[in-house]
Amino acid sequence: MSARRGGRRPAPRRRPRRTGRGRRSRADDRLTGLVVAAALGLALVVTVVDWLLARPWLLALGAVLAVGVLAVRFHRARQRARWEAVRVRGLRYAVAELDALHHTRFEDAVRELMARDGCRDAVRVGGGGDLGADVKATDPFGRRWVIQCKHRRDGLAGSAVGTPALQVLNGTARQEHGADVAVLVTNGRVTAPAVAFAERQRLHVVDRHTLAAWAAGSRPLWELLHAVPPPRRPTALS
Repeated sequence: MSARRGGRRPAPRRRPRRTGRGRRSRADDRLTGLVVAAALGLALVVTVVDWLLARPWLLALGAVLAVGVLAVRFHRARQRARWEAVRVRGLRYAVAELDALHHTRFEDAVRELMARDGCRDAVRVGGGGDLGADVKATDPFGRRWVIQCKHRRDGLAGSAVGTPALQVLNGTARQEHGADVAVLVTNGRVTAPAVAFAERQRLHVVDRHTLAAWAAGSRPLWELLHAVPPPRRPTALS
């Protein structure tokens, strides 16, 4: 025991240091694999190209098929555009159809009618925080329209639109939305005080009677309203 205590402890075995040879070997193997794969891919491409060049009729057939596919897609796209243009130009609504719509779909219908009249940028913006604007559009004469929609499920039997709705429109249409023409559209009734307020504030009211004429006919809204501002720019329609 004493001899063992007095003797030296065996030196710890040192782990052999790892050299970079192993890592370099693996990296070289990966690089070699990539080079081989690239060479095989290139050889395959060359083989396919040579095969096709030996058969030029296949190239011609492929080109014809590609052109045919593109032509069919282009024709279908043009056809869809024509059908959409015809649909928009021929858009009609009976006032009873408008009565049956949900209020958001009523706003969509007003937007579609503005698009029918030539307002290419007509958009529905109604919703929370719309600041009194449900539909915005620019007519072919450059005038900016801001429209507030008031839908009544019961039509004339529903509650009449009063002055408060027009006061909201008057306070935001020009200041917030840059309107040249501010309009309230309803499929119901409008109170006499509201009509008087609209006239004083240069607002336009589209009641059920005017809406029925606009939705069922082909005349644009600006031809059905009085005292619409003059065009901002000359056009072929002016």
